[in-house]
Amino acid sequence: MEADKVKECIKNSARELFRRYGYNKTNVNEIAKNAKIAKATIYKYFDSKELILHGILMDYVRKGVNDLIHKSPRDLELELYLSNLILKVSRLTYTICNEFIGWDFIRESANAQEYLKTLSDDLENLLVQSFQQSERVRIPLDNLIFLVKSSKSIVFSFAFTSVSVADVRKNFVSFQNDLLPFLVKGALV
Repeated sequence: MEADKVKECIKNSARELFRRYGYNKTNVNEIAKNAKIAKATIYKYFDSKELILHGILMDYVRKGVNDLIHKSPRDLELELYLSNLILKVSRLTYTICNEFIGWDFIRESANAQEYLKTLSDDLENLLVQSFQQSERVRIPLDNLIFLVKSSKSIVFSFAFTSVSVADVRKNFVSFQNDLLPFLVKGALV
């Protein structure tokens, strides 16, 4: 079997088990058994269960960001276009943390902070590259990095401090109405 197909098989197996039992209750033996491959095969492609999760999440994010950039209305002025993209990507990021990783892992896992730093950095790089490749987003690279880093930091911070779904909604509304317009204007200067 081709390497890409094996990696996809592993990620599909893990995705299914993570959704069914949760990340913490799924182990590499179960992923291998479900994928009908040897455990050693998994370690040939992924150094850890966290890296399998990371591969799944980055596939999801990459597809989501690509869809958002290519399916966003083209007739909006740049400021509104960027605001909409940043808000949608922020919601996508929250969804990833909420549905795929789970807050228990984030708040209780010893490796969570290191993993979230990796996820955050990879997400930032993906966004900057995706926006740079978009024919619509033509702003200086430093400004683009500022916009992505600032937005990402704000969303990650309130995602971790929110206690309830109502808090998250309130924080997203505040981000959208009070903070994001200033961040976008700052990036477009």
